[in-house]
Amino acid sequence: MSKRFAGRIALVTGASRGIGRAAAKALAAEGAHVVLVARTVGGLEEVDDEIRAGGGAATLVPLDVRDFEALDRLGATIAERWGRLDALLGNAGVLGMLTPLAHLDPKIFAECLDVNLTANWRLIRSFDPLLRRSDAGRALFVTSGAARRPRAYWGSYATSKAALEALVLTYVAECAGTTVSANLLNPGPLRTRMRQKAMPGEDPETLAPPETVGPLILDLLSPECTRNGELVTLAKIK
Repeated sequence: MSKRFAGRIALVTGASRGIGRAAAKALAAEGAHVVLVARTVGGLEEVDDEIRAGGGAATLVPLDVRDFEALDRLGATIAERWGRLDALLGNAGVLGMLTPLAHLDPKIFAECLDVNLTANWRLIRSFDPLLRRSDAGRALFVTSGAARRPRAYWGSYATSKAALEALVLTYVAECAGTTVSANLLNPGPLRTRMRQKAMPGEDPETLAPPETVGPLILDLLSPECTRNGELVTLAKIK
Protein backbone atom coordinates (compact mmCIF):
# COMPACT_ATOMS: atom_id res chain seq x y z
CA MET A 1 0.00 0.00 0.00
CA SER A 2 1.49 3.31 -1.11
CA LYS A 3 1.94 6.14 1.37
CA ARG A 4 -0.10 9.34 0.99
CA PHE A 5 2.94 11.61 0.56
CA ALA A 6 5.27 9.24 -1.26
CA GLY A 7 7.60 11.20 -3.52
CA ARG A 8 6.36 14.57 -2.27
CA ILE A 9 8.43 17.44 -0.86
CA ALA A 10 7.19 19.19 2.29
CA LEU A 11 8.65 22.08 4.27
CA VAL A 12 7.88 22.73 7.94
CA THR A 13 8.96 25.79 9.93
CA GLY A 14 9.33 25.58 13.69
CA ALA A 15 10.08 21.90 13.14
CA SER A 16 12.24 21.26 16.21
CA ARG A 17 9.43 20.98 18.76
CA GLY A 18 5.70 21.09 19.42
CA ILE A 19 3.30 21.13 16.50
CA GLY A 20 6.08 21.47 13.93
CA ARG A 21 7.89 18.43 15.23
CA ALA A 22 4.71 16.36 15.31
CA ALA A 23 3.77 17.45 11.78
CA ALA A 24 7.23 16.73 10.39
CA LYS A 25 7.24 13.22 11.80
CA ALA A 26 3.72 12.55 10.53
CA LEU A 27 4.60 13.77 7.03
CA ALA A 28 7.77 11.68 6.93
CA ALA A 29 5.92 8.60 8.14
CA GLU A 30 3.59 9.00 5.16
CA GLY A 31 6.46 9.14 2.70
CA ALA A 32 7.27 12.85 2.32
CA HIS A 33 10.81 14.14 2.17
CA VAL A 34 10.57 16.83 4.84
CA VAL A 35 12.64 20.02 4.87
CA LEU A 36 12.97 20.84 8.57
CA VAL A 37 13.41 24.53 9.40
CA ALA A 38 14.14 25.75 12.93
CA ARG A 39 16.70 27.76 14.88
CA THR A 40 17.84 24.96 17.19
CA VAL A 41 20.35 22.58 15.62
CA GLY A 42 20.08 20.05 18.44
CA GLY A 43 16.31 19.96 18.19
CA LEU A 44 16.45 19.48 14.41
CA GLU A 45 18.90 16.63 14.81
CA GLU A 46 16.62 14.90 17.32
CA VAL A 47 13.66 15.13 14.93
CA ASP A 48 15.84 13.90 12.07
CA ASP A 49 16.94 10.90 14.15
CA GLU A 50 13.32 10.03 14.91
CA ILE A 51 12.31 10.40 11.27
CA ARG A 52 15.17 8.23 10.04
CA ALA A 53 14.47 5.63 12.71
CA GLY A 54 11.01 5.33 11.22
CA GLY A 55 12.36 4.90 7.71
CA GLY A 56 11.71 8.48 6.61
CA ALA A 57 13.93 11.14 5.05
CA ALA A 58 14.55 14.77 5.92
CA THR A 59 16.78 17.73 5.14
CA LEU A 60 17.83 19.94 8.05
CA VAL A 61 17.90 23.72 7.67
CA PRO A 62 19.07 25.54 10.83
CA LEU A 63 17.54 28.94 10.20
CA ASP A 64 15.91 31.82 12.03
CA VAL A 65 12.82 32.72 10.00
CA ARG A 66 13.62 36.37 10.65
CA ASP A 67 16.57 35.95 8.28
CA PHE A 68 14.41 36.84 5.31
CA GLU A 69 17.22 36.74 2.75
CA ALA A 70 18.00 33.21 3.91
CA LEU A 71 14.39 32.23 3.16
CA ASP A 72 14.91 33.52 -0.37
CA ARG A 73 18.07 31.45 -0.69
CA LEU A 74 16.23 28.41 0.65
CA GLY A 75 13.61 28.80 -2.06
CA ALA A 76 16.35 28.89 -4.69
CA THR A 77 18.01 25.81 -3.20
CA ILE A 78 14.78 23.79 -3.21
CA ALA A 79 14.10 24.90 -6.79
CA GLU A 80 17.53 23.69 -7.85
CA ARG A 81 17.30 20.37 -5.99
CA TRP A 82 13.67 19.35 -6.52
CA GLY A 83 12.14 21.93 -8.86
CA ARG A 84 8.96 22.20 -6.84
CA LEU A 85 7.41 22.21 -3.36
CA ASP A 86 4.29 20.15 -2.68
CA ALA A 87 3.43 21.13 0.90
CA LEU A 88 4.28 24.12 3.09
CA LEU A 89 3.49 24.36 6.80
CA GLY A 90 4.07 27.83 8.26
CA ASN A 91 4.16 26.90 11.92
CA ALA A 92 7.01 28.90 13.52
CA GLY A 93 5.64 31.43 15.98
CA VAL A 94 6.37 33.44 19.11
CA LEU A 95 4.05 34.60 21.87
CA GLY A 96 5.67 37.95 22.48
CA MET A 97 4.96 39.47 25.87
CA LEU A 98 1.64 39.52 27.72
CA THR A 99 1.51 43.13 28.84
CA PRO A 100 -0.53 46.30 28.25
CA LEU A 101 0.04 47.79 24.81
CA ALA A 102 1.34 51.00 26.36
CA HIS A 103 4.03 49.01 28.19
CA LEU A 104 5.02 46.73 25.31
CA ASP A 105 8.68 46.85 24.36
CA PRO A 106 8.93 47.90 20.67
CA LYS A 107 11.52 45.19 20.06
CA ILE A 108 9.13 42.50 21.34
CA PHE A 109 6.31 43.85 19.18
CA ALA A 110 8.58 43.91 16.12
CA GLU A 111 9.77 40.35 16.77
CA CYS A 112 6.18 39.11 17.02
CA LEU A 113 5.31 40.68 13.68
CA ASP A 114 8.52 39.46 12.06
CA VAL A 115 8.06 35.82 13.09
CA ASN A 116 4.28 35.43 13.00
CA LEU A 117 3.52 37.60 9.99
CA THR A 118 6.41 38.83 7.86
CA ALA A 119 8.24 35.50 7.82
CA ASN A 120 5.12 33.82 6.46
CA TRP A 121 4.80 36.46 3.76
CA ARG A 122 8.44 35.82 2.85
CA LEU A 123 7.69 32.08 2.72
CA ILE A 124 4.86 32.77 0.30
CA ARG A 125 7.06 35.12 -1.70
CA SER A 126 9.86 32.55 -1.92
CA PHE A 127 7.84 29.37 -2.40
CA ASP A 128 4.80 30.41 -4.42
CA PRO A 129 6.53 29.62 -7.75
CA LEU A 130 7.51 26.19 -6.41
CA LEU A 131 4.03 25.42 -5.08
CA ARG A 132 2.63 26.31 -8.51
CA ARG A 133 4.98 23.77 -10.10
CA SER A 134 3.42 21.00 -7.99
CA ASP A 135 0.46 19.07 -9.31
CA ALA A 136 -1.30 19.96 -6.04
CA GLY A 137 0.55 22.60 -4.02
CA ARG A 138 -0.79 22.88 -0.49
CA ALA A 139 0.00 25.57 2.09
CA LEU A 140 -1.13 25.67 5.71
CA PHE A 141 -0.46 28.37 8.30
CA VAL A 142 -0.97 28.09 12.05
CA THR A 143 -3.13 30.79 13.61
CA SER A 144 -4.87 31.24 16.97
CA GLY A 145 -8.25 32.07 18.43
CA ALA A 146 -6.58 35.23 19.74
CA ALA A 147 -6.76 36.63 16.20
CA ARG A 148 -10.54 36.92 16.37
CA ARG A 149 -11.06 37.23 20.11
CA PRO A 150 -8.69 39.99 21.23
CA ARG A 151 -8.25 40.38 24.95
CA ALA A 152 -6.23 42.53 27.30
CA TYR A 153 -2.44 42.08 27.28
CA TRP A 154 -2.34 39.86 24.18
CA GLY A 155 -1.90 42.76 21.76
CA SER A 156 1.28 41.79 19.91
CA TYR A 157 0.31 38.14 19.45
CA ALA A 158 -3.32 38.81 18.51
CA THR A 159 -2.36 41.55 16.06
CA SER A 160 0.21 39.36 14.32
CA LYS A 161 -2.19 36.43 13.98
CA ALA A 162 -5.08 38.59 12.73
CA ALA A 163 -2.78 40.04 10.10
CA LEU A 164 -1.58 36.53 9.21
CA GLU A 165 -5.15 35.46 8.52
CA ALA A 166 -5.67 38.43 6.18
CA LEU A 167 -2.38 37.62 4.45
CA VAL A 168 -3.27 33.98 3.84
CA LEU A 169 -6.79 34.74 2.58
CA THR A 170 -5.31 37.28 0.18
CA TYR A 171 -2.95 34.59 -1.09
CA VAL A 172 -5.89 32.23 -1.54
CA ALA A 173 -7.64 34.79 -3.74
CA GLU A 174 -4.48 35.23 -5.80
CA CYS A 175 -4.20 31.47 -6.35
CA ALA A 176 -7.70 31.14 -7.79
CA GLY A 177 -7.68 29.01 -10.89
CA THR A 178 -4.37 27.31 -10.02
CA THR A 179 -3.53 23.96 -8.44
CA VAL A 180 -2.45 25.73 -5.23
CA SER A 181 -4.68 25.97 -2.18
CA ALA A 182 -4.06 27.39 1.29
CA ASN A 183 -5.78 27.16 4.65
CA LEU A 184 -5.42 28.34 8.23
CA LEU A 185 -5.26 26.01 11.21
CA ASN A 186 -6.24 26.93 14.75
CA PRO A 187 -5.05 23.94 16.77
CA GLY A 188 -6.51 25.19 20.04
CA PRO A 189 -4.85 24.49 23.40
CA LEU A 190 -2.20 21.79 23.16
CA ARG A 191 0.66 20.74 25.41
CA THR A 192 3.31 23.03 23.90
CA ARG A 193 6.03 25.28 25.26
CA MET A 194 4.22 28.38 24.01
CA ARG A 195 1.02 27.35 25.78
CA GLN A 196 2.95 26.80 29.01
CA LYS A 197 4.49 30.26 28.71
CA ALA A 198 1.08 31.84 28.10
CA MET A 199 -0.69 29.89 30.84
CA PRO A 200 1.94 29.12 33.52
CA GLY A 201 -0.63 28.04 36.12
CA GLU A 202 -2.26 25.47 33.85
CA ASP A 203 -1.63 21.76 34.33
CA PRO A 204 -0.16 20.60 30.99
CA GLU A 205 -1.40 17.08 31.61
CA THR A 206 -4.96 18.34 31.10
CA LEU A 207 -4.09 19.20 27.48
CA ALA A 208 -3.73 16.97 24.45
CA PRO A 209 -0.17 16.50 23.09
CA PRO A 210 0.89 18.15 19.81
CA GLU A 211 0.71 14.80 18.03
CA THR A 212 -3.07 15.07 18.26
CA VAL A 213 -3.12 17.56 15.40
CA GLY A 214 -0.89 15.47 13.11
CA PRO A 215 -3.69 13.65 11.23
CA LEU A 216 -5.53 16.91 10.52
CA ILE A 217 -2.36 18.54 9.19
CA LEU A 218 -1.82 15.55 6.90
CA ASP A 219 -5.37 15.89 5.58
CA LEU A 220 -4.98 19.61 4.90
CA LEU A 221 -1.62 19.20 3.12
CA SER A 222 -2.52 16.13 1.11
CA PRO A 223 -2.97 16.43 -2.66
CA GLU A 224 -6.50 15.08 -2.24
CA CYS A 225 -7.53 17.98 0.01
CA THR A 226 -10.19 20.19 -1.61
CA ARG A 227 -10.53 22.68 1.25
CA ASN A 228 -9.31 26.16 0.39
CA GLY A 229 -9.39 29.49 2.19
CA GLU A 230 -10.80 27.93 5.36
CA LEU A 231 -10.07 28.48 9.02
CA VAL A 232 -9.93 24.93 10.37
CA THR A 233 -10.13 24.29 14.09
CA LEU A 234 -9.10 21.09 15.81
CA ALA A 235 -12.07 19.58 17.62
CA LYS A 236 -11.63 19.64 21.38
CA ILE A 237 -10.17 16.38 22.67
CA LYS A 238 -11.99 14.99 25.69
